[in-house]
Amino acid sequence: MTGNANANANAIEIRELSRRYPRKGRSEDLCALDTVNLTVAHGEVHGLLGPNGAGKTTLCRILSTVLLPSSGSVAVLGRDVVRQAGEVKRLIGIVFGGDRGLYPRLTARQNLDLWASLYGLRRGVRRDRVDQLLERVGLADRADERVQGYSRGMKQRLHLARGLVCAPGVLILDEPTVGMDPVAAHDFRALVRELRSGGHTVLMTTHDMAEAAALSDRVSFLDNGKLTLTASPETVGELVTSYERLDARGLPDPLRERVGTLPGVAAVTAVEQDVTRIETETPEATRAVMLLLVQEGVTDIARNRPLLEEAYLHLIGRRRGMAVGR
Repeated sequence: MTGNANANANAIEIRELSRRYPRKGRSEDLCALDTVNLTVAHGEVHGLLGPNGAGKTTLCRILSTVLLPSSGSVAVLGRDVVRQAGEVKRLIGIVFGGDRGLYPRLTARQNLDLWASLYGLRRGVRRDRVDQLLERVGLADRADERVQGYSRGMKQRLHLARGLVCAPGVLILDEPTVGMDPVAAHDFRALVRELRSGGHTVLMTTHDMAEAAALSDRVSFLDNGKLTLTASPETVGELVTSYERLDARGLPDPLRERVGTLPGVAAVTAVEQDVTRIETETPEATRAVMLLLVQEGVTDIARNRPLLEEAYLHLIGRRRGMAVGR
């Protein structure tokens, strides 16, 4: 791993980080990040989750020295992103989703050779590094074709190779599978798992809870610029076990309204013709709903757990102090 950071230090340390933007014609600034505290250990794959506008990309831009913090501190491999920005740039790799950062009229080999030269690698070292990376990401047989003819999945694999060209100590993946078809996304995730098994430190932003759970050692939730929760995917799963989902058929409107007023009921929604989905936050709420439904003659009820994405929305909603879906 590149860099001589203290072996006992975290790969990423974020302390009381805030980032604000002035808004024209308004007295109050827009707060993109609000007193965020986060550490990522060496060799950890950390998933950063949140809806669009949560602050994920802003955080990545600060880590990569593109943006300055408004307050607080950020260190990557022991280097401050403000005072030691030049060192940080040489120690990190960045992979964005989409087509940004590639030169379509150049071949994959030429793209990587250009990026390697920008990092100061000598010609012989560049040639070997580029060949190794093209092989690693499965593009060796298409290396001398122009990137403009590549599929989205191939371009994203080239993005990953570009992010690895400097043998980074920390790799930042910002929505890496956005716009990919399922096959390309599956292949890309397999490459990330290889990095994980190789001991790389990875920070990956995504709005896909299942993707983060499958790849990450820990996940953090950002919402409106605030860090609301950091835990292992397993711990998040345990937090979710109190949530349940009841699909009931044949509820009249008055009964649906009564169910929605019961304590611990998070949402009551129509999911298909004549089927109502009731989401509860506690086992007690689930029992109360089932008792009421049976008393009212409703017996066609299916009971199951919510998906991880749904649980994420519940967790965010609870921390906002409101019931999501009402």
